[in-house]
Amino acid sequence: MASLDPLAPFRLDGRVAIVTGASAGLGTRFARVLDAAGASVVLVARRADRLESLAAELRDALVVACDLASPEAPGRVVDAAIEGYDRIDVLVNNAGINLVKAATEETVDEFRHEIDVNLIAPFALSTLCAQSMIDSGRGGSIVNIASIWAVVGVGQIPDAGYAASKGALASMTRELAAQWARRGVRVNTLAPGWFHSEMTEGTMFGDERAEKWMYTRTPMGRGGDEHELDGALLYLASDASSFVTGTLLPVDGGWTAV
Repeated sequence: MASLDPLAPFRLDGRVAIVTGASAGLGTRFARVLDAAGASVVLVARRADRLESLAAELRDALVVACDLASPEAPGRVVDAAIEGYDRIDVLVNNAGINLVKAATEETVDEFRHEIDVNLIAPFALSTLCAQSMIDSGRGGSIVNIASIWAVVGVGQIPDAGYAASKGALASMTRELAAQWARRGVRVNTLAPGWFHSEMTEGTMFGDERAEKWMYTRTPMGRGGDEHELDGALLYLASDASSFVTGTLLPVDGGWTAV
């Protein structure tokens, strides 16, 4: 009888993972985690200097500096990954922007910009990567990074564009998962709660009243620590979740449970 190794399916040795929004916050952590699990990582964001610095710390990484709001950017990312590694196995659609502003004050152009970055770019990248995964015969995994805004309204930190884009991202995940399930491409959503990042600095963390509100509202009574997304990310990105597609996994201390 062969020995059992329940950790083996979480490994990503020999695989290639694209991580968008890799220059800061959760994206940087995601890139480090995938690298530690054995993957070669394609780092995507606007700030080339930060990407280069991160790449120097990883085993095998490729930097693609671009603005995903540009229509041609997703194609550039996929072309660079194929040219550099000749394969794509994992896509983590993490890049996102927010605009904390009451809906009555948010302009249509501002709303549209959030949709472009948070939804349109992930769709474009997903379709391009999925085609490559299907053509290769190996399949792959797409992990869309949404938010608790995809599940519930927050209100006290207003951002209609962000909420709309993340809700649509979760719905798009289900549809793409259904379309590609028999072609070897799995698509899932990871929905973090309150984690410290550039995006939450000042709007949640660092504001005493906001932090108190968050701690009171969260059943576990705290925000998440950076490492507490590692397991969920690896689970969805790897063969550990080989029979899972179209799901949304909240990691939020119970926020969406009440």
